Amino acid sequence: MSIYKEEQAVLNDAVRHSGEIALRYFKGDLKSWEKKPGDPVSEADLEIDSYLKETLLDTRPDYGWLSEETADDPSRLTKERVWIVDPIDGTRSFIAGKPEFTVSAALVDNGQPVCAAVFNPVTKEFFEATLGQGAYLNNEKLICSEKDTLEGTKLLASRKAFEWHNWLEDVPDADFSHLNSIAYRIVLVASQDYHASLSLSAKSDWDIAAADLILTEAGGISTTSKGKRLIYNQPEPTHDTVISSSRELHEPLMNILCDFVPKS
Repeated sequence: MSIYKEEQAVLNDAVRHSGEIALRYFKGDLKSWEKKPGDPVSEADLEIDSYLKETLLDTRPDYGWLSEETADDPSRLTKERVWIVDPIDGTRSFIAGKPEFTVSAALVDNGQPVCAAVFNPVTKEFFEATLGQGAYLNNEKLICSEKDTLEGTKLLASRKAFEWHNWLEDVPDADFSHLNSIAYRIVLVASQDYHASLSLSAKSDWDIAAADLILTEAGGISTTSKGKRLIYNQPEPTHDTVISSSRELHEPLMNILCDFVPKS
């Protein structure tokens, strides 16, 4: 039995209810604005953020908190366990009425995700994982693809990036797709819908912490483009790139990305 069983149950309930909140706004009369150019937020993001913060911290008041929609409190750095939340990952799609967003939340213990839930309430896909207990989609166990070659891969990545860096010849017959929610992209790799997700720009803890654990528990791996492990709840909670795949496919991906240098 996992020592995180109670936290996972609380997290699952809170994320499911957050999905219900999102559906009340989805394709409705939604107020939205830009926090800064190109960075949208909606009233649904803020309501879900407030609900999750109250619910999760009420059950564990001694835990820290880090969320996209809450001003960062440096006291989180003094906490071993921290809730890391993106109330709506894929806000742009949510505002546009596209079912490509998720509620994403994780519990991190000493820099490592230990409980996770990623929920697309429109498609009713509920992904969850607890450290050492496997990953599940709607209660069905997830096992990552064992594909170990790049030929014919189904990639959640920008085709333009591969063209620009002359990587297309390294992935013959690859199929490129894109979804706005990076958490959704990563968990779809865990469910074998895709073989890899490549994000070649900086991502924040809240974008990826939950999905990272779900993929890992399904037998996959997420690192930077240099193979660096992702560690959470750091003073600067960002990661310059995020590469997610099966363990078998990870080395071939690293081989083509070895000379890639992210823009600062």
